[in-house]
Amino acid sequence: MTSKERISYFYDGDVGSVYYGPNHPMKPHRLCMTHNLVLAYGLHNKMEIYRPHKAYPVELAQFHSADYIDFLHKITPDTQELFSKELLKYNMGEDCPVFDNLFEFCQIYAGGTIDAAHRLNSQLCDIAINWAGGLHHARKCAASGFCYVNDLVLGILELLKYHARVLYIDIDVHHGDGVEEAFYQTDRVMTVSFHKFGDLFFPGTGDVKDIGSNEGKYYAINVPLKDGIEDASFNSMFKLIISKVVEFYQPGAIVLQCGADSLAGDRLGCFNLSIEGHAECVRFVKSLKIPLLVTGGGGYTKENVARCWTVETGVLLDTELPDEIPDNDYIDYFKPDCKLKTQSGNNMENLNSKTYLSAIKMQVFENLRNLQHAPSVQMHEVPPDWYIPDINEDELDPEEHIHQHMQDKLVQRDDEFYAGDYDNDHDMEETS
Repeated sequence: MTSKERISYFYDGDVGSVYYGPNHPMKPHRLCMTHNLVLAYGLHNKMEIYRPHKAYPVELAQFHSADYIDFLHKITPDTQELFSKELLKYNMGEDCPVFDNLFEFCQIYAGGTIDAAHRLNSQLCDIAINWAGGLHHARKCAASGFCYVNDLVLGILELLKYHARVLYIDIDVHHGDGVEEAFYQTDRVMTVSFHKFGDLFFPGTGDVKDIGSNEGKYYAINVPLKDGIEDASFNSMFKLIISKVVEFYQPGAIVLQCGADSLAGDRLGCFNLSIEGHAECVRFVKSLKIPLLVTGGGGYTKENVARCWTVETGVLLDTELPDEIPDNDYIDYFKPDCKLKTQSGNNMENLNSKTYLSAIKMQVFENLRNLQHAPSVQMHEVPPDWYIPDINEDELDPEEHIHQHMQDKLVQRDDEFYAGDYDNDHDMEETS
């Protein structure tokens, strides 16, 4: 492996086959496009590829309410008209529609983030990637903003079993409200979100004055930005703030949500970041050399999402990619230029004055000074990891031809070959 770090990458082809519905901006197909580009550039040869397990309801209920998970499990497009009261209760409808294989979709993307956290905890990798994850708006008892299950919260809860402090960083154009809300009253997780704020922009939260409460006071950091911010200003703010945060907080692990709707030209976004500018945030966090879990997030111009997350996979692998996109199954989406890196757009005036950005930065630094130093956290006893049953590959059709693009779906999970202290089969032998 050319990269000094050990990289684990999680992908299941089924996650990109679901369809939110006509005219809905969320297109999970972007995940297939991203994975295809990763393969076309040969990046899969430089990291370990894993098919995530499908998270069980009991796992999802580590954060979400059991009744909400049960509802997600049973609702289908054919039966939803029987549950109008529940649909209202759980905030499902136009933004968060019911579609075929909804629950399996949630199980796959959440399973990827949980598995990524587990491999980091077991010190089997230094960086774990799940581009299908990053659905940061989902609440404990409700869907929100195209998100149904909050895989980020579930991944952080897993990391907290082994790390006293976890840092969450969010560069999606939308505020990471669901993750902030989940950890708003604890100092075990510090959340830092860089996002558009104001003008009734969704979700409407994330003011610089929102800093956490009770034991979590000063452990929520919000960097509210205006339309049109470009690479230089964004990267400068990002590096200054994250450097100070890491210095003060000393996290044992970092979760980085890389929502690509902060790119210039996004269908729902309003920033002017280039792919290189967006990727510079990933490069900087990687340079901190702290165990890192990387997810996707928003992103609604899907060819640019695929470009962005492929470039960032390369960044995590210390691999510079040629700008000419290799031939692949989705090459038509990248025409006419077939180039990998987009430039910072000039389609929106930058309303972030130096005075405004300086004021935001000073307020954030003032909040950090109130921390003084990293909190002293009394670690709790580490609970046992969930037992994940083995995939029965004997049930797979032996006649089915598995081509190169699908081989990643048949790799073994770490609990099938790992013979360490956390080996699940070892635990079962002791109890049998």
